[in-house]
Amino acid sequence: MEEQVESVGRAFVNHYYNLFDNDRSSLANLYQPNSMLSFEGQKILGVDDISDKLNNLPFDQCKHVVSTIDSQPSSFAGGIVVFVSGSLHLLGEDHPLRFSQMFHLIPSPQGSLFVQNDIFRLNYG
Repeated sequence: MEEQVESVGRAFVNHYYNLFDNDRSSLANLYQPNSMLSFEGQKILGVDDISDKLNNLPFDQCKHVVSTIDSQPSSFAGGIVVFVSGSLHLLGEDHPLRFSQMFHLIPSPQGSLFVQNDIFRLNYG
């Protein structure tokens, strides 16, 4: 069970950041109408507003480099909590930005996982 949770968490993270870096508009497919994103303290509810936020960030091209992925089963049946740390490399910037991100993945009625909760923070200092 633990290996499966780790494997699913790792696969999700790879998929998420691949989409973010290469086809950001497709991230909307990973959220639902009741999903919530906290982005640098700003709370955003619903797939449309989350998609709008992610697609209108002040940079177009970026590359996420993941350092760590920690996954645990959640108390929601079939759910997984995933915590990620890494670096965000922006085009034209010499120094990457360190970030942390947490995802709470929940099974959808169709059998796939969607992002119920997403918390993103840049790490300063």
